[in-house]
Amino acid sequence: MGPSGCGKSTLLHLLGGLDRPSAGEVSLNGRRTDNISEKALARMRRTEVSYVFQSFHLMEELTAVENVELAALLAGRSPRVARRRAEELLDQLGLSGRARFLPSALSGGQRQRVAVARALSNEPLVVLADEPTGNLDSAATLDVLQLFKDLHESGQTLVIVTHDARIAATADRKFSMRDGAFVDEARLTGGTTGQLGALVGLED
Repeated sequence: MGPSGCGKSTLLHLLGGLDRPSAGEVSLNGRRTDNISEKALARMRRTEVSYVFQSFHLMEELTAVENVELAALLAGRSPRVARRRAEELLDQLGLSGRARFLPSALSGGQRQRVAVARALSNEPLVVLADEPTGNLDSAATLDVLQLFKDLHESGQTLVIVTHDARIAATADRKFSMRDGAFVDEARLTGGTTGQLGALVGLED
């Protein structure tokens, strides 16, 4: 819990290697990532972490399935494997009938589900989500909330910045931030801890 500008998005950028810390260390899966080369950082972003943004950031000229398979292709999967993985993810998210549609033909909730599928297509260790429901209506927010619950229960590790108390309530741990630092941590009973991961809610 904390005011806008307290450092939540910056934290995600540090965790995902988009920014480098001015002090301290960042580690992923027991390996420091703050002191590795730009080439190694790029490889990490392609294969070990994925992002879900508030504004979706889909490629408007690509169909839903092409958007999803792109991340797997960049991670080194073959075109056949990438396409199969993309189609499986879209089917799991109830979007198999929209796979050949451009983002402009999809609703906000559908676009966000495509963005989540894209984030999962390279089978990352961690999914980082920055206000993933901020631009969605109530119905679409519920769809994304259920999706995150399902991912969490399957063991996927998620780190989420959110204003939505419903998403924060599903977390195992919730951190409050102020002025660039953690000021409180709560372990929540509402979260369902997966064997391989936890959902972390950072609520504004």
